[in-house]
Amino acid sequence: MRPTTINITEPKGGQSVAFAGGSYRVLITGEQTNNAFGVIDMIVPPHAGPTPHSHAAIQESFYVLEGELTFRTETQTYIARKGAFIEIPLGGAIHNFQNETDTLAHVVCTVAPAGMEKMFLELGVPVEAGELRPMTPPTPEELKHIIEIATKYGQELLPPDYFQKRG
Repeated sequence: MRPTTINITEPKGGQSVAFAGGSYRVLITGEQTNNAFGVIDMIVPPHAGPTPHSHAAIQESFYVLEGELTFRTETQTYIARKGAFIEIPLGGAIHNFQNETDTLAHVVCTVAPAGMEKMFLELGVPVEAGELRPMTPPTPEELKHIIEIATKYGQELLPPDYFQKRG
């Protein structure tokens, strides 16, 4: 049967959480897309971003709306500015991104299949859309919890200095 409605998320709609210094607003969930994909609106403050990680069964893409992010893999470093599109293919390339500037970066992230958006909602603290909270290093107990939840969603987390040690 053909759907008769479309999914709409208002400009400040969707669930928003603060996590790792950033603000993550889920624009559409797997529940809305038959788990085909999820979309997350990310605001990344200066000097923030995830540690190196991989997810073999999840394809991820980013579209930079404002600011810039430095994306790293084991073989590439790319400074993505407004209008850039980055795709992390299936297979588990180790990657991360960091806002290495003094201004906010704003990106839209799409994950396929869906699921990673649930990880952010589970790990983050509910906030208003766009609200940022100070980034504090996790305690050993918090880090253990983060690793458990990330693993549950198919993520492999690596040490923050992973790329520096390879160089």
